[in-house]
Amino acid sequence: MWKEENNQLEREFTFKDFIQAFSFMTRVAFAAEKMSHHPEWSNVYNKVTIRLSTHDAGNTVTEKDRKLAAEIDNLV
Repeated sequence: MWKEENNQLEREFTFKDFIQAFSFMTRVAFAAEKMSHHPEWSNVYNKVTIRLSTHDAGNTVTEKDRKLAAEIDNLV
């Protein structure tokens, strides 16, 4: 579930292993590039944390972030 705080949408995803986590990140990268909206994220072994905000809107959560979050949810 995405949570909104500190002007960001954030969600942590947990996978079976590193390969599954990295594969997910690759799918997200293609979706983000297509939308021209790129996440702040980190990966440690099987966990991926994604934070979304719109830099052009003063680092706040916008409809762009909500659309990308929904697209990411479809990739899980």
